[in-house]
Amino acid sequence: MAAVVTQDTGRELRRIVRINEEIKSVVATAFKINLMAMNAIFLAKRAGQTALGFGVLSNELRRFAMDLQKQMTALREMTYGSVATVTALVKQARLNRVLERARKESSGLGRSIIDEFMRSRHGQAYARHREQIAALNRRLSQMIADTAQLVELGSVLARSAKIEAAYGGPFSTSLMQVSSDFERTIGEIQRSLESLTKQQD
Repeated sequence: MAAVVTQDTGRELRRIVRINEEIKSVVATAFKINLMAMNAIFLAKRAGQTALGFGVLSNELRRFAMDLQKQMTALREMTYGSVATVTALVKQARLNRVLERARKESSGLGRSIIDEFMRSRHGQAYARHREQIAALNRRLSQMIADTAQLVELGSVLARSAKIEAAYGGPFSTSLMQVSSDFERTIGEIQRSLESLTKQQD
């Protein structure tokens, strides 16, 4: 059982590390979108009346970036919870190895006491930790799905900004470039979220 626990926890910790790497990537990209949106708002102001719609959409993209950063912070906190639970499982596995050794070296009543402890409390603790990990993973999957919906909204905003850029008069080329950058950057986030979803499978 100890070998299985160690293998399971090692796999789980590696998965959490990969998820955290994707989260860091999304946070960095969301920060980049926030900066891009601020620049786009200034550009829209310079363009004047012809870029009012583009300015509104750029402001919405800035809000989207801030919402995405909050969502990623919540995801990161959830993965920290997973790490704590997996760490508890690792401690449980260590205790199990100690108990196994003590069981082999003991006999009679001492062995019976260790057997009883391993069957009752120790087995229940392992099962409880596994249930906690499963519950955290379900919540993590749901949060990733919610984030994917948020990013889809960002993608719609970026496509709408591209349409508005066409009406930007002499600034339309610059506005089109900015909206294309938004679209490409949000595409990067979508790929990161797809990778996060795969980590959950």
